[in-house]
Amino acid sequence: MTGVQTCALPISGIDKQDTAYSAGDQRKYVDSDLVRFHYGKPERWNGWSYLPDPNNTIVGVVRDTHSWIGLDGTRYLALGTDRKLYLYSEGEVYDITPIRETAALTNPFTTNGTTTVTVTDASHGALVGDFVTFDSFSSIDGLDMNQEFEVITVPSSSTYTVTHTSTASGSTSGGGGTGNAVYQINTGPTATTYGYGWGTLTWNLSTWNTPRSSSNVVVAGRNWSLDNFGEDLIATVLDGGTFIKDISGAIDARATALSNAPTTSRFSLVSTDTRHLMIFGTETTIGNSATQDDLLFRFSDREDATDYTPVATNEAGSLRISDGSRIVGAVKSSGQILVWTDTSMHGIQFVGTPFTFGLRQLGANCGLIAQHAAVEINGRSYWMSDNSFYMYDGVVKKMPCSVQDYVFDDLSYTNKADIACGINTAFNEIIWYYPSANATQIDRAVAYNYLENTWYTVNLGRTTWLGAYVFENPIATEYDASVTANVSTILGLTAGASYIYEHESGNNQADGTAISAFLTTGSVGIADGDELMSVSRLVPDFDNLTNNMTATLTLEQYPQSAANVTTTGTITSTTEKIDVRGRGRAVKIKYETNTVDDTAWRLGSTKLQLRPDGRR
Repeated sequence: MTGVQTCALPISGIDKQDTAYSAGDQRKYVDSDLVRFHYGKPERWNGWSYLPDPNNTIVGVVRDTHSWIGLDGTRYLALGTDRKLYLYSEGEVYDITPIRETAALTNPFTTNGTTTVTVTDASHGALVGDFVTFDSFSSIDGLDMNQEFEVITVPSSSTYTVTHTSTASGSTSGGGGTGNAVYQINTGPTATTYGYGWGTLTWNLSTWNTPRSSSNVVVAGRNWSLDNFGEDLIATVLDGGTFIKDISGAIDARATALSNAPTTSRFSLVSTDTRHLMIFGTETTIGNSATQDDLLFRFSDREDATDYTPVATNEAGSLRISDGSRIVGAVKSSGQILVWTDTSMHGIQFVGTPFTFGLRQLGANCGLIAQHAAVEINGRSYWMSDNSFYMYDGVVKKMPCSVQDYVFDDLSYTNKADIACGINTAFNEIIWYYPSANATQIDRAVAYNYLENTWYTVNLGRTTWLGAYVFENPIATEYDASVTANVSTILGLTAGASYIYEHESGNNQADGTAISAFLTTGSVGIADGDELMSVSRLVPDFDNLTNNMTATLTLEQYPQSAANVTTTGTITSTTEKIDVRGRGRAVKIKYETNTVDDTAWRLGSTKLQLRPDGRR
């Protein structure tokens, strides 16, 4: 065939920074979903399965996970949600949410012939969505109240309502005898919101007693930081207390307040080498929440997570960061702890007595966007800021990113605190999960292959991602606001549940449905793109393709014009070629699969046969 050219497509990675034509000139892909790049070639994602089964037993949205191994070899997974704290071990999930208060009450229940029960407690301190367990009470109007309930409404500081599964047989004001109300720690917001009260803006703005149309008062969503001190779990709730779960006790025993620790902090972690518990954004006066300083961090004595008072005979103390408005997050790195404010990065190193730890600034104008938006791997740290991606290998560096504008133009900055980052070591990936512009929860992700320096994007919502350190495969969580958790022991439970997934498991989604994946090339032409061409043949190159794949070829006259010709063909494991008849200045290809039990196919070097076909 005279004048026939063979064009190989394309090279590794997704490029959304360039135009489709420029990307095509460079033989790049421009879009994909659930396709990763491994050894320079695109591969479909592997599947994921439920952990445990049955699923959706987790109440609320998971904001942090942590795994570790006990002294006896038992594997543990802790999960902190906006409503609960959980421990997963050997196929079972345990509610270990700490207790806030236990109140002895007499005749606290009022019924009205419905499922609603009003509870009277002069100092309950409960919020809508909190959980309370009653014990030792007598039945009232046929209702057994000695169960766990979710608080549905809070009419006053002395009353709240719960919902029973049964209807009261009568109406009684004050009954149930004497018993206890056991209150779990207050729940937190599912997502970050703004306060639109009458006092949030300038005086006399808008109409009296109506909410403002805008606000700069941020109400942070509930978050957790989880780590292990020895084999025990340390859990700090954002702007709340720090708790410990003693693994040597009963597996289902609740976490308890850590003795002598600050009562209001942002997050915590354990210094691996020296075994200090480090608590960030904490109180200048321990026990006084009004003294919380968002730039102060405290560290306990070595090997003693209950001693924070510095004396000559211990290694407890505190330091304050001067750059930024608040400490956002921290990770453990080689020889130091890296900590970020909203504007800067710092290193914390153990220096011994009398100072214990030293603090030095490592970078400016490179702050962290969210508490869980930084990771460390192979002595390098990677993180996401408000407008860029960074890495640190001894020097802070802004990372070139071929999908940067796409990510940050589509990010919900209102909910940026929810961003979660994790590592998939099997494929050398760092994945940031984030909420898109119109979403209230995480629904998208951007991934970076740190060995091959390639980027790609995914339409997938995971609120946490935990690498395969303790468990064989990565562990991730997904939130569904419309689903009520499968927990029959909690009465009046409202919607909002999380699924735990084991990724890199099987070929399908956890519910058995297919993984819908696609990959799109840039617009490829010949010469300088000023000549028309005819396309006659596509020769696919695949490995591990077990089901059908659709290939759609689109020919274009000009970058901004409508498609000239679109041809769709089916590729199987035995397809040698797809014959095409089309004419245009550029051609792009979209590959798609959406079949149950598709394997993780790998695309090689697709070839197109092109022929110059004049200028008109």
